[in-house]
Amino acid sequence: MIPILLGVLVVTLLLNVPIAACLGLSSMAALHFGNGVSLTLVAQRMLMACDSTTLLAIPLFILAGAILSEGGISKKLINFCRAAVGWIPGSLGMVAVLACMFFAALSGSGPATVAAIGGIMLPSMIDDGYPVGFSTALICAAGCIGVIIPPSIPFVNYATIAGVSIGDQFMAGMIPGVLMGLALMILCFVAAKMKGFGQNTTPFNLKALGRSFVDSVWALLMPVIILGGIYGGIFTPTEAAAVACIYGIVVSFFIYRSLKVKALLDLSFEAAKTTGMIFFIVATANIFAWILSTEQVPQAISAAVLGLTSNKVVILLIINVLLLINGCFMDTTASTYIYTPILLPIILSLGMDPLQFGVVMVMNLAIGFITPPLGMHLFVGVGLDERVEFNDLVKNIIPTFLVLVGVLLLVTFVPALSMGLVNVFGS
Repeated sequence: MIPILLGVLVVTLLLNVPIAACLGLSSMAALHFGNGVSLTLVAQRMLMACDSTTLLAIPLFILAGAILSEGGISKKLINFCRAAVGWIPGSLGMVAVLACMFFAALSGSGPATVAAIGGIMLPSMIDDGYPVGFSTALICAAGCIGVIIPPSIPFVNYATIAGVSIGDQFMAGMIPGVLMGLALMILCFVAAKMKGFGQNTTPFNLKALGRSFVDSVWALLMPVIILGGIYGGIFTPTEAAAVACIYGIVVSFFIYRSLKVKALLDLSFEAAKTTGMIFFIVATANIFAWILSTEQVPQAISAAVLGLTSNKVVILLIINVLLLINGCFMDTTASTYIYTPILLPIILSLGMDPLQFGVVMVMNLAIGFITPPLGMHLFVGVGLDERVEFNDLVKNIIPTFLVLVGVLLLVTFVPALSMGLVNVFGS
């Protein structure tokens, strides 16, 4: 059964078939031709995969992020970030990274973060003398933080599969997400000092910072309300996603008055389409992973890896390389559903906490957003401005890639970075 499963998967991937269809077709072929099982089982497993109250958080977080983005929140966040770090050399680049970090706490989506912040910041950076390729690469890399700082849709998927607390998984991603942002800001500062761009700074003004904070406080309060409610035991992550939607509607309609009813309907339809795409992948990836599990592939791989070496450092490096390579070719949702049941037994045998591994896995897959050929953020970045050239962007993405991999290795081998908050405040 497994040769048929993997053979059909490889062929359909080479034919550029959408990943959800690849997983579904390979699973059906394996069940039908491998064991002669009725394909009714496929429909049943797909339905079971999506029949989850926990997964309901995904469409709600998508809609909440879209509402706040359309409501002009990104501009207010950028103004606040400009007031906070506008006095430092390379400040515009730092503003873009910092704004991505804040927006990540609203949207939970990497591509949405790149589009919302990049659409405003990239033209300003280019006009201020920042190299086009470097500016775009910085924003694309900062967009990876969108799925690390909570709320995070990949964290919801991972926690559901691994059977860990979504709230604790969110908490585990906080410090790593901040470290990713700080590392990119340091890269921007060093590049600006070495190459002489980004020297147009504005003196620090406490009053301006206060005014911009007041103007954006309603946006900044959203992650506080959501995460505070989860960790305070007021509501579950799924209920928190519903609260986020209601909060976004109230703020956008009645406080900022920047959203119309028609726009809300359009956003709802877009969120529904995105949800349909994600849940189709969830459903087909679930049946694919179920076949692997039934055939005891995870156990065989675990035994093979542990048979090669018992060195924890070597095994973790191998896993990181595997996930980084996979991120170049496969969607984050599908990768999470396929690799979690395969790699989790290995991780548990090494004594690594599954919450820490959840951060490591999602960080690896998030870096895949900026690595060709899939590299979703690269294609979003090219579409931000007509002056952006794809080859130039790929060349400039290398330093940001190395910086993010450096943070990834720190998180992999220093458990306190992901587990510190969980150990103090977790459930």
